[in-house]
Amino acid sequence: INAEYGWNFGFHRKDNRKKKIHPSENPKLVHMEFKKHIEFLEKLAITNDRKYSSIVLRQLNSLRKKLTVSSLKDLVEIQFPSDSPQREELLSILNKVSSVVMSDEPAPTSATKERKEKASIVPEVEIYLSLLVLLLLIDKKLNNEACTFSSYLIDRIGEINQPTTFALSARIFFYYSRSFELSNRLPEIRGKLHALLRTATLRRDHEGIATVMNLLLRSYLEQNLYEQADKLLSKAPISESNCSSNQFARYLYYQGRIKSVQLAYTEAYECLLTSIRKAPQKSALGFRLTVTKLLCIVQLLTGEIPERSVFSQPGLKSQLKPYLQLTQAVRTGDLTSFQNVFTTHAEVFTQDKNYNLIQRLRTNVIKTGLRKINLSYSRISLKDVCDKLHLGSVEDAEFIVAKAIHDGVIDSTLDHENGYLQSKGNVDVYSTNEPQNDYHKRVSFCLNLHNEAVKSMWFPPDAHKLKLESEEARKERQKQEQEIADHLAKDDDDDEF
Repeated sequence: INAEYGWNFGFHRKDNRKKKIHPSENPKLVHMEFKKHIEFLEKLAITNDRKYSSIVLRQLNSLRKKLTVSSLKDLVEIQFPSDSPQREELLSILNKVSSVVMSDEPAPTSATKERKEKASIVPEVEIYLSLLVLLLLIDKKLNNEACTFSSYLIDRIGEINQPTTFALSARIFFYYSRSFELSNRLPEIRGKLHALLRTATLRRDHEGIATVMNLLLRSYLEQNLYEQADKLLSKAPISESNCSSNQFARYLYYQGRIKSVQLAYTEAYECLLTSIRKAPQKSALGFRLTVTKLLCIVQLLTGEIPERSVFSQPGLKSQLKPYLQLTQAVRTGDLTSFQNVFTTHAEVFTQDKNYNLIQRLRTNVIKTGLRKINLSYSRISLKDVCDKLHLGSVEDAEFIVAKAIHDGVIDSTLDHENGYLQSKGNVDVYSTNEPQNDYHKRVSFCLNLHNEAVKSMWFPPDAHKLKLESEEARKERQKQEQEIADHLAKDDDDDEF
């Protein structure tokens, strides 16, 4: 009836909602974002204020999804002088990408067709545009071309020695190593990375030092060269006050993995726990997953049981199921269950490079079972201990029980002649120093956290010597601060993880 007479009783409502257009489909908006970043970098070159480079790098991941060959060509042709050799290099690479990758890119709009070439270009903008081209090569999976171009960029950065470019150069270092890693050629650049570390140290480029240091540690650990990695850690340590939180979190993870292999479980646990606390909490799922897996194993090796909430984190729950089953087997002290879990998920543990560490947990499973037996029985024969722990023989059970008593795992006596284990009874934990030590650890952590927060605060140089600003200057300053705050809030968790 409605269709015949044109009546509308509300049953068929017209959908006036506009279809959402992805930002990458609008070249004009993408061009405006690029232009905004270039303006920030030009301000960085003038004011030497590192907050502008921080804004650009924070938004790099979101902008990376919108990269196209045509938009980068327009930027290069507008920003670089016509006689610049870097311009020819970038354009030749972009032409190769456009010839290899057939992409349905939108035609450039009138905003991107403007050709107002600049007479000169600041180094910050040059490195930024080169970084975008390198990201495009990696995203298009042109790994060989990315290796060649990143090597060219490393040589080009060596000719530029300006503190305002250090943050951008550090990101170039990261993707330089990443491109060779994707090509399975990571060991080839180890000597070059050592040279970059020396250069960054001489230039006092703290962000570059932290980045290259982590790249070297990653290169060593990929080939299981733990001794070389440990020597590098001892010779060139990184200070937390001189690098970003993300790089320091990586550094602590590598340090924790090295310490765990060296049987220094307490130090490894502290490093991994600090690393996961300093990592981004809403992003970097891959990094947090890797650290959480290793942290669970190290915590089990120290004799502690991870909390259940660790295995129910959003986004990590399914990947942590094998480690949850492993933790349950260790907690119950069931050696048979532990062997079943270990055999079932051996491929996952090998892929995570935790296979050898998990093999060490067998002793912890036996110790846990001995503790439960010691609490349950005041006196038990060694044959019953052998049966409950599923050990090979009574002699093995006697040896394991003797070692557990010697290490202080259980408070008991062993009667060799009669073949039984005699418990000395439960000890009140509050009569020992254990509560005091735990309280001391928590207080020390809070104090260290407060000291780190104070050290990380930024203060303008000679702020106490400045004169009172005028009303117009104050309004302009507040406007700039609000603009920067909006940009930081937009991509607060975007980073290079």
